[in-house]
Amino acid sequence: MGAAAPCAARSAGQGQCDRLEPGLHRQRVVCGEKGGEATGPNPTDRGRPGSKRHLLVDGYGIPLALLLTAANRHDSKLLEPLIEAVPPVRQCAGRPRKRPVKLHADKGYGFGHCRQALRQRKIVPRIARRGIESSERLGRHRWVIERTLAWFSRFRRLAIRYEQRLDILTGFHLLATSLICFKFVTRWSC
Repeated sequence: MGAAAPCAARSAGQGQCDRLEPGLHRQRVVCGEKGGEATGPNPTDRGRPGSKRHLLVDGYGIPLALLLTAANRHDSKLLEPLIEAVPPVRQCAGRPRKRPVKLHADKGYGFGHCRQALRQRKIVPRIARRGIESSERLGRHRWVIERTLAWFSRFRRLAIRYEQRLDILTGFHLLATSLICFKFVTRWSC
């Protein structure tokens, strides 16, 4: 047994981990391999690869739609897919509504194509204009989304991106969304 141990306990080669590795093709984990799907250079974190949450919430902070993209993707490019991702809202009485009346957003969405996309859907855009208005007036509405993003950061698995596969990361985000909504339901039912 003592003679066989040095042969079995070989050191890991260059570029290999010293951990157990699966033998299937393309499932081998290499130490230092970072990134994955929907990652890009983060402009606020010295170009490290990262992801960004695009979130649409109601007036109380309940998440309505969620998209995950690379960190270098601009917010204004995903406004239309985010609004289209909102499911229809059912009401007890009256005509059923499918869209909100107005949308509050920061200056990152202050482009003509964003305002036009909202007006086509009969949504009033409340977006600070670049170089004309400050974002201070939107602060009383902006804290709602910032609070919801902080709720997502409370989940340890979402604070740092550990998953390389986008479908697993999306699944964890949807699980966090359902837990946030569940907390709202339990708070309102009491």
